Amino acid sequence: MNRRIFTAALSALLLTGVSAFAQSSTWTIDKNHSQVNFAIKHMGVSTVRGSISGVTGTVVWDDKDPSKSSVEATIDTSTVNTNNEARDKHLKSPDFFNVEKYPTMTFKSTSVSGATGKLKVTGDLTLAGVTKSVTLDVDGPTAPVKGQGGKMVIGFSATGMLKRSDFNFGSKFTNPTLGDEVKFTIDVEADK
Repeated sequence: MNRRIFTAALSALLLTGVSAFAQSSTWTIDKNHSQVNFAIKHMGVSTVRGSISGVTGTVVWDDKDPSKSSVEATIDTSTVNTNNEARDKHLKSPDFFNVEKYPTMTFKSTSVSGATGKLKVTGDLTLAGVTKSVTLDVDGPTAPVKGQGGKMVIGFSATGMLKRSDFNFGSKFTNPTLGDEVKFTIDVEADK
């Protein structure tokens, strides 16, 4: 009798351990607490900063093997904001984001490397109809905490740089009028 109980208990323990090891978790990006911030040189002498909100998507996180993790995000380009109404209107025009034709930009990861806290996420960014690979340096995820409403919440912060010329973005405005390099930070809060 004791041997059967021990065997059943051991089998249950092993099966539980294997399934816990093999599982990843899916997190939903909270658009109310996620944002893209960017900076670009103007005339080679000043830096224009802005933000884009309305980030939605999912993060699949495998804490045992981060390389099996992934992210897909959609960003609402109509939310671009530089605290200058005329400039924001111009950024939404066909000269830049062309929000009527391309109301969103998307990112879909193709690889994740590194360890928790210092990850490199490479993926396809589609901006104004052009798709190119970009690599992000990612801090995170944070340890999960219980958020409002009892949901578990994690956070990530990613930084990167892209070249406007790679995306044919704002091509009427050449260097030094408008810098080619756009530095950006993406802050994401996600819950499950």
